[in-house]
Order: sequence, then C-alpha cells, then structure tokens
Amino acid sequence: VQLQASGGGLVQPGGSLRLSCRASRSIFSVFAPKDMGWYRQAPGKQRELVAQITSEGVTNYGDSVKDRFSISRDNSKKTVYLRMNALKPEDTAVYYCNTLDRSWSWGQGTQVTVSS
Repeated sequence: VQLQASGGGLVQPGGSLRLSCRASRSIFSVFAPKDMGWYRQAPGKQRELVAQITSEGVTNYGDSVKDRFSISRDNSKKTVYLRMNALKPEDTAVYYCNTLDRSWSWGQGTQVTVSS
C-alpha cells in the first residue's frame, strides 16, 4: 500500500486547510477495516499522532488539536481527510497518514506551514 498525502501549503495563523491521504495500490477490503491516523513531525521533534479514526468512524484527537481539527474517511475512495481550522504556528510540520499500528509504508507527507 502506498500512502499519498496532499493539500498542505502556507497559511496564515487562524487559517484553514484540508488534507487528503489516499491509499493507492490498495483495495477496499484492505483499507476499510483499518483504523487510520494522521501524524505530524515538526523539525527536530518526533512524529506524533494528532488524530485517529477507527474503521467504524469513531474519532479521537490529541489535546493540542482538539476542537480545531476534524478527521474523516471515505472508504470508497480509500482516502482519509484532516480538516484543520484555527491553525497556529505550532501546527507547522510535515503531515502523514498511516494505520494506527503504523504497518504501512510512510509516504512523503505534505508540508503545512503556518506563518504570517
């Protein structure tokens, strides 16, 4: 399975972005049962899980993004999304998606830069 994240960019503080991550080279029966997560890695820091969604659609968020980020998925498109609102400079990072057990290969991620 290859994970392709997109939708990042440069945004001012308080702005919004919507990230997408498609699991290419996979089939519905492989993607749909997987619990998925969005992760991020800022320069000099470890990769951290910021949002997760189970195969049943139950979501959970890290404290730093709760009430600002929203994760969703479309199994028919083998895609997971991350809607990010009220962005802060500390949200600047490369964003990746993967399964919660990190069992698939990491893609290149998508860069999000929050700066005025």
